[in-house]
Amino acid sequence: MSSSKGYAAQDKTAPLAPFNFERRNPLPTDIAVEIHYCGVCHSDLHMARNEWGNAIYPMVPGHEIVGKVTFAGSAVTKFKVGDTAAIGVIVDSCRACASCNAGEEQYCEKGVTLTYASPDRVDGRITMGGYSNDYVVDERFAHTVPANLDPAGVAPLLCAGITTYSPLRHWKAGPGKKVGIVGLGGLGHMALKFAHSFGAHVVQFTTNESKRADALRLGADEVVFSKDEAQMKAHANSFDFILDCVSAPHDLNAYTALLKRDAVMALVGLPDQPPVLNPGNLIFKRAALSGSIIGGMPETQEMLDYCGQHNITADVEIIPMNKINESFERMLKQDVKYRFVIDMKTL
Repeated sequence: MSSSKGYAAQDKTAPLAPFNFERRNPLPTDIAVEIHYCGVCHSDLHMARNEWGNAIYPMVPGHEIVGKVTFAGSAVTKFKVGDTAAIGVIVDSCRACASCNAGEEQYCEKGVTLTYASPDRVDGRITMGGYSNDYVVDERFAHTVPANLDPAGVAPLLCAGITTYSPLRHWKAGPGKKVGIVGLGGLGHMALKFAHSFGAHVVQFTTNESKRADALRLGADEVVFSKDEAQMKAHANSFDFILDCVSAPHDLNAYTALLKRDAVMALVGLPDQPPVLNPGNLIFKRAALSGSIIGGMPETQEMLDYCGQHNITADVEIIPMNKINESFERMLKQDVKYRFVIDMKTL
């Protein structure tokens, strides 16, 4: 075991505070990573405050990790000491089911091991996340990072990036397709960047008119103020694909009405209340409402490589570790453009 330090929540009402714990010893296929940057995801707040009902305490959050390899096991082939490595939302799976064999580990039929608050398949201990100084992971669940990218801007790609890249690729957003992005936050701004880079005609939906200029800067061809009924009706029956990145309860019917025949709307946000759905918007157009979550290990590496080729990173605000509780409150107020990233030198 190695001694590690981080910031942890001790219960659902406690602020995150300094915490010492132990990492397991690396196995032959493991790498150890000194964490340089860790993104702050809204799901970290949900988990720390047990808003999804699956919290395990003490909890060290963080699943958008970038750092330097300090140890590579004897069977490791992908990394050497000194390399930059990235770790995302999951750090293990059964590795034997149909989904795992297809490189779609995120849909593992026996359940994944999360980067934090999850029983480790190796020793049964509860995993502790990236709000810490180091991490130990099997190389299968770590990724190489293009050298030309800013590592702080890379960190959110491990969740916000792959969460939006995967459905846009799966439903073939690209030239000749009209694609809508709902919400312009941590997820939405990455979805907008990717959809634009894929060559789609991109329409950004927002409830905040003040975001119009930023949406255009990030690549939107059009911006629609979704509270304006006339603006919404002008796009009826015209979209090939809509990606909904909003995690707060909202009206899905306003967007399913905009789908054309055989089009798809995919959800990547996870509101805490189930939606009310008008099935007629789907039935009478053979349209579909679907969902998606992150991506498998091969697709995550594909996404990082694509970002290296096209110089795509997240827009981030770098914070010291002791500002994490303040960042949670600011995140609730949408007071960030567009992702907080912790500089772990400040731990």
